[in-house]
Amino acid sequence: MIWGAPGIGKSSIVSQIAEEHQIDFVDVRLSQLAPTDLRGLPVAKDGISQWYPPVFLPRGVKGKLFMYELNMAPPALQFVAQQLILDRRVGSYIVPQDWYIWAAGNRKEDRAAVFDMPSPLANRFLHLQVEADFDSFKTYALEKQVHEQIIAFLSFRSTLLHKLDLQQPAWCSPRSWVMASNLHYANLDIASAVGIGAAAEFAAYITLYKTLPNLVPILQGNGKAIAFPEEPSVRYATTTGLTVRATDATQAYNAFNWLSEKATAEWVQLFAVDMFRVMRSKGQMGALAKLVKQDKQLQKFLKDFQELVGF
Repeated sequence: MIWGAPGIGKSSIVSQIAEEHQIDFVDVRLSQLAPTDLRGLPVAKDGISQWYPPVFLPRGVKGKLFMYELNMAPPALQFVAQQLILDRRVGSYIVPQDWYIWAAGNRKEDRAAVFDMPSPLANRFLHLQVEADFDSFKTYALEKQVHEQIIAFLSFRSTLLHKLDLQQPAWCSPRSWVMASNLHYANLDIASAVGIGAAAEFAAYITLYKTLPNLVPILQGNGKAIAFPEEPSVRYATTTGLTVRATDATQAYNAFNWLSEKATAEWVQLFAVDMFRVMRSKGQMGALAKLVKQDKQLQKFLKDFQELVGF
């Protein structure tokens, strides 16, 4: 049972794990069901009532049955779910042997419309508390091509990754920042996704991009005359911009080499962590490793980060 605030990716975590292990995934939103929807309908056959289970319950060889919004379901439905979870059966339906039952729900303190979970049902689960984590979100954002300026802004103002505002309908969460990225790609205001306050801060941050150094020569290996910015917010924008805009191992190496000459170690390390992830996802890590191994200066820097680099 995964517990956590709204919008931090609880359901995404479960579906991504199923995808990673290449097993089936069934997502059941209990709050949208009635007890008969889960137990099935009684049908008379030879004078005996039989329960016909719903089509959405798993029947494959191996997979994950995910009950989202479990504690938003009314008590009557939770009791039906309890039998499915405790006994792995309900009515005439039996959960296949190699299916794992997961659930997730919001917390009372987040003012979600939740019900108390019956203690026998709660005692059946392993309970995991999940919180928003910027490094994890950044990895996801780079992989899913969230807008460069959104990533750079949150690198500078990571406390805004998840900031619940109970007085406003729009507020900051990993989910709403992904929506904000889509709006920003379309040149639309992001206030409808993350709220007025965060949108105003983001708009002010965007003006800093006018002072961003030209990254094209750096990526082409011609950045010797370009200085690393002094303003911390612009530094985040620069390192993020180089990470996102490097299309291959050669450009990544050029950016890496420039930063190692112009910036202090912490900024080079910040860039390296993200860049290595991006290059791995693009299948360019081997080519980048060959370039770095030929550079004594970079080798000296990476000596303390062998485990991180992985070569």
